[in-house]
Parts: sequence; structure tokens; C-alpha cells
Amino acid sequence: MSVTQQPETIPWSKIKTVIFDMDGTLLDLHFDNYFWLSLLPKSYANAKSLSFKQAKSLIEDIAQKNIGSLNWYCLDYWETELDYDLRTLKKTIVEKIKVRPNVEPFLNQLNVCGKDLILVTNAHPYSLKLKMDLTGIANYFTKCISSHDLGLAKENRGFWKKLIAVEPYDPHQTLLFDDSIAVLRQAKREGIENLWGVHQPDSHQASIQQAEFPLVKDFMKLIPLNRQNIEIKTNR
Repeated sequence: MSVTQQPETIPWSKIKTVIFDMDGTLLDLHFDNYFWLSLLPKSYANAKSLSFKQAKSLIEDIAQKNIGSLNWYCLDYWETELDYDLRTLKKTIVEKIKVRPNVEPFLNQLNVCGKDLILVTNAHPYSLKLKMDLTGIANYFTKCISSHDLGLAKENRGFWKKLIAVEPYDPHQTLLFDDSIAVLRQAKREGIENLWGVHQPDSHQASIQQAEFPLVKDFMKLIPLNRQNIEIKTNR
């Protein structure tokens, strides 16, 4: 089904805080999808004398039981369940960790405009550090926060209220970019007014088709026009 996409306006003059997700928003989700859907089942099958199908089914069963919970994102949990070293395995494909196009010019301009930038991810602290060390984009942010530090996944009830205690923000003057519809919905329930999804989180997969939230195709088209933060209009 085709989605009718209308022009969307970002009220930059009213935005003080911009919160970014990491995987699928700032970084290409291909690294994570390749790791979980291809590399891990293949490597695990070889290590445990299983077929690829058996290994993939086992991993999918664990994921299905924990979807939407913090365990789903927790390397400690997965390593215990699988009795396998995921941290070392991630390091074998670090060349796939890529910053999405035009992300850095966008972040830089938001800094120039005086916006408070916060990175908030469901990724385990190990993965967050690995990706920040490799990409260097942590320097754009006031703080980089893993949901593991708060004890809730971003799509869990109460997460966004709990975040305020760690990094205060005004929901009415905050803009959130996240590729997860579940996360955006929960943020909306908890009062964040300006919410954007991502058109194509994984550069190797099809784009997202939904009309519930505006979708970023190119961050360059969202850059504030000047330091007075004049409102700009863009087509999804």
C-alpha cells in the first residue's frame, strides 16, 4: 500500500533539545542486522555443532521471548543464554559500522545553532562505546546514554519520564529522531511533541512505509537555515 506523504515542518525556533537514537538513525542499521541475522547464527552453529537453521531458530526463539524488553538489547543476557562471546564477534565486522549520510553536517549545524544534543540508545554500553570510539560522533553530544543505565528500554512505559531525571529536557521543546515506531509511540505517550522516524534505517533493506510519523530521508534537508533557527519545511 502506498503512503501519502505530506510536507512536514520542524519548528526550530521552539526546539531546545534534540534527542537522537543511534542504530538505524545516526548509524546504518546494516551492521546490527548483519550481525544478528547472519554472522551470529553462522558463527554459533559452527561453534556448537549445529546447522545454520538450528542456530538461527534458537536465536529467534530467545529474541521472540524478550522482544520489547531490556534483555532483547542486553549483551550480558545474550552471552549467558547462548554461552558465547558476542563482544569479540562484533569486533570482527567493525568495518560495517557506518555513519549515515549527512549526519555529521546536521549535528554540527545543530551545535552551531545552540541546540542541546543527546544520544539515547537501547544498545548495551559495550556496543555504544565501541561505535562511539570508531565513529567519533560522541563529540557532538552533551551526553550519550544507554537505556541499560536507566533499567528500561526506550519503548517501555516510564522511560522518557525517567530520562528527565538523568538529563533534564522539556518534552514540549524537544525533538526526537528514532527509527523504532514503538519507541516513537511511547515517547508521544510521555509528552514529547516533535517526533521523526527514519525512511531507510538499513541501507541494504527496503525503506519503511508508514504515515504515523514524518520520516527522515536526508538530514541535510532538515538543517536549520541560520543561527536564528528560522522554521524550515521539507518533504518526507
